Amino acid sequence: MKLLIHRISAIIATLCVVIFFTSTLFVELFGSLESVTQVKSFIVLPGLFILIPAIALTGATGFQISKGRKGRLIESKKKRMPFIAMNGLLILLPSAIILNQWAMEGSFDTAFYVVQALELIAGFINASLMILNIRDGRKFTHKR
Repeated sequence: MKLLIHRISAIIATLCVVIFFTSTLFVELFGSLESVTQVKSFIVLPGLFILIPAIALTGATGFQISKGRKGRLIESKKKRMPFIAMNGLLILLPSAIILNQWAMEGSFDTAFYVVQALELIAGFINASLMILNIRDGRKFTHKR
């Protein structure tokens, strides 16, 4: 059951990050300021209320599943997780909240776009690392 919860929560968390990234990118390139505001709002609510529990479940179940296990794949996943967590807590979460606030105020200035660029870079990195973790998890379970 832990493995199933881990898989589902990892997929949900990764999909959230990928959807946030792609929707931000597309709305910035092709949308109006109103649509940017709408996307920023959706990322915060309900987005973060889906993403945060999914990441927490993924981490908790992953920690339990990997307890006492060794190997290159497990070690790779364990090395990525702190970076994913810190990137999310220190860059992505605050960026999402402040960008939403600025968008609601109509403050589409240089600071908005600098933070937006930082958020896109951090989001791309997290999505990539999360996809690598899913890949390694699949390799690990297929070996067994």
